[in-house]
Amino acid sequence: MNNYKLTIQYDGNRYKGWQRLGDSDSTIQGKIEKAISVLTGEAIEIIGSSRTDAGVHALHQVANVKIAQPLTTERMMSFLNHYLPPDISVIQVEQVDERFHARFHATDKTYVYKIWNREYSQPFLRKYSMHVVKPLDVLKIKEAAAHFIGEHDFTAYANAKSKKKDSVRTIYSLDLVEQDGMLELRVTGNGFLYNMVRKIVGTLIAAGLGEIQPDHIPAIIASKDRAQTGGMADAEGLYLEHIRFKE
Repeated sequence: MNNYKLTIQYDGNRYKGWQRLGDSDSTIQGKIEKAISVLTGEAIEIIGSSRTDAGVHALHQVANVKIAQPLTTERMMSFLNHYLPPDISVIQVEQVDERFHARFHATDKTYVYKIWNREYSQPFLRKYSMHVVKPLDVLKIKEAAAHFIGEHDFTAYANAKSKKKDSVRTIYSLDLVEQDGMLELRVTGNGFLYNMVRKIVGTLIAAGLGEIQPDHIPAIIASKDRAQTGGMADAEGLYLEHIRFKE
């Protein structure tokens, strides 16, 4: 079998997330699988590194697909970008070792969350950031963010529907950059539970609004109580920014 690694960007606004559902046209995975099947004549399945939620975007999603017939990477990339809708782009195709697995071989992932923090809306960013009207205390957010770094049981930050038995994850960094009303929260970890990043951002927003004290966050994590986290940030502000793999 020939194994191909795809690097993909997409605008998640029109889709129900990465993972294929019954209606293949409603998900990113379904759209790409359909395109490759048209190209090859084979029934195939692609494996994504991260199962992004409905409405979430990707600057650097990675997937792999195994097909029987050999194709040049140029041919595959040209066909996919011609066939796929303009809100999904394949920016790189590489032929890789047959053992490469996009999900199991990922070592860490980085997400960025964008918040527009002004009283007035930003029409050109409304589908690509969360609008928070009240002023956020940047120092409080940074103080709160520090408590998430390290290895923790993130049960409190998992969706109730999550099927993962192990909720322990390690966050390597969680940084905030603010410029002219736009806040970018960037988090890197060895993996994330369903809705985990959006729930963490919800807590950080609550801290920035003075609704949660930063020094209460260790107790919230330890409680494993989803009700204490301060809500969940909107999907449109979240981007899968980068995935790193084993050498």
